Amino acid sequence: MKEIVFRIALTEYSGIEELPATEQELLQKAREASKNAYSPYSGFKVGAAVLLENGQTVTGNNQENAAYPSGLCAERTALFYASAQFPNVPVSMIAISALKQELLVDNTVKPCGSCRQVMAEFEDRFEKPIRIILDGHDRIEVLNGIDNLLPLRFRKEALD
Repeated sequence: MKEIVFRIALTEYSGIEELPATEQELLQKAREASKNAYSPYSGFKVGAAVLLENGQTVTGNNQENAAYPSGLCAERTALFYASAQFPNVPVSMIAISALKQELLVDNTVKPCGSCRQVMAEFEDRFEKPIRIILDGHDRIEVLNGIDNLLPLRFRKEALD
């Protein structure tokens, strides 16, 4: 038997003002995007902002559907749009924010497993880690690379 230990790393900030200017701007765009989410069933409005290496920013928000699971999360909405419009440009950062009853959620919002796997595919595709900014009223968490959120992720090598 062999025990394997995974470690993750994140940096915790007490507020948006502690972030570098570029990250503050990106997070503010995610917060704005969350306001336009279509979430009549859950009332949980999520916004995502993606900064591409070419300096372009793309936003997205969750889109619910009565025929669950036909909706789409904010993270995948933004990432897929970025890929459709800028197919050969790597993602540098993604910021994710959420509102519940029009207020910023207390704890940091975490991407679902599907969104984490999509982020992993972007990292693999461009061979570059994505800086991930998770927003919350009580704190902001910043991670460098998807392995800090999904250490045992599915990899394309498993298809060989």
